[in-house]
Amino acid sequence: MSLMRHGDHIARVTYDEAIDRFFGEVVNTSDVITFYGGSTEELRREMAASIEAHRDACRMKGVEPSRPYSGKFNLRLSPAEHAQIAAAAAAAGKSMNSWVAEMLAEAAERELAE
Repeated sequence: MSLMRHGDHIARVTYDEAIDRFFGEVVNTSDVITFYGGSTEELRREMAASIEAHRDACRMKGVEPSRPYSGKFNLRLSPAEHAQIAAAAAAAGKSMNSWVAEMLAEAAERELAE
């Protein structure tokens, strides 16, 4: 699996052996935006075209493209994990929310950089 970017959009790209082509799916929206290509150049072109087609379809329907993330994130932890995270946040002089948000943002940045 690889990642491909176009503007603010991030797509996961995998190889589809059945049709001998690469399949891309934009992963940072709840809307469905997919594309295929046989080469990197074609994938980039098709990703851009699919995003533009999606925007056009939204304009024609009079709706905004999806913004699926509200900024709220619920996380279930064991009581021991909760206590450990609360202690780490307190030791850093931060609220648990700020500390967790910072740690998750750093982890996501590392993951998306690979």
